[in-house]
Amino acid sequence: MTHSPPHAAHGGAHHPAARHTPGSDDQAEILDLDADVLAGHTASLTAWLPVAAGGPRHIVDLGCGTGAGTFALLARFPEAQVTAVDASAVHLRRLRERALELGLADRVRTVEADLDADWPGLGRPELVWASASLHHMADPGRTLRMVRELLAPGGLFAVVELAGFPRFLPGDAPEDRPGLEERCHAALAGRHAEHVPHRGADWGPALVAAGFSVEGRRTITVNVDGSRVEAVGRYALSGLRRLRDTAAPVLAAEDLASLDRLLDTGGPGSLLRREDLAVRTERTAWTARRRPIPHP
Repeated sequence: MTHSPPHAAHGGAHHPAARHTPGSDDQAEILDLDADVLAGHTASLTAWLPVAAGGPRHIVDLGCGTGAGTFALLARFPEAQVTAVDASAVHLRRLRERALELGLADRVRTVEADLDADWPGLGRPELVWASASLHHMADPGRTLRMVRELLAPGGLFAVVELAGFPRFLPGDAPEDRPGLEERCHAALAGRHAEHVPHRGADWGPALVAAGFSVEGRRTITVNVDGSRVEAVGRYALSGLRRLRDTAAPVLAAEDLASLDRLLDTGGPGSLLRREDLAVRTERTAWTARRRPIPHP
């Protein structure tokens, strides 16, 4: 599942998909870290999908980022081909490189496209996967209707949404400025609401309005202990660096100084020296089938 890291617009990378400008290598890095840390959670969502015996043969991953969902789907459905769609040439290049490394290049087609514009030919997939990408669309309702037209009859649409960007520090950290991380996010709440108003949305009613029957909903609580997963520290460092870039103009000077001490990898207060880091967030998934349009 592609996750949207914080950046100046939402921040939104990702990545994942839609109308923001094509991603950079640092955005791709945080998406790769998200995929690494949350691989087990993504696999549990793909295992949960209600598919017929044999599984889908053609899958479209909308807003694929660097391929977290793409590779989870390829592993879950070994007979499937995946068309991975994203606005970022950088992200798609990383995805293709990874596919080559894994020996999966013959099962992946990448398509660079702005999903707020006219869609390129994507075939008739039996499964469409959209993880952390719908909230980037200028008109999510249009996107849902486009997916409905894209799907093969009886096809499945899987949507994954974020509760927000993950938290990494305990609530009483750091020692000199307890609650720093939450104050950073609170300072950016208005900006996020303006630039990404649909992040965290309940997509169930919108799916029904677009002509789908919702078959399932599942919420996963994520709490990955940094003492057990090495990549958590690097994920926290990358994520909080991007948070700092966005929040710096609105943070109190004391908070900014404390955040800089956390981000100084050579200093005694470095994030990477902490033993209490974790990745904490929630993700909600919906599965839906296209309903036939009744004839008058």
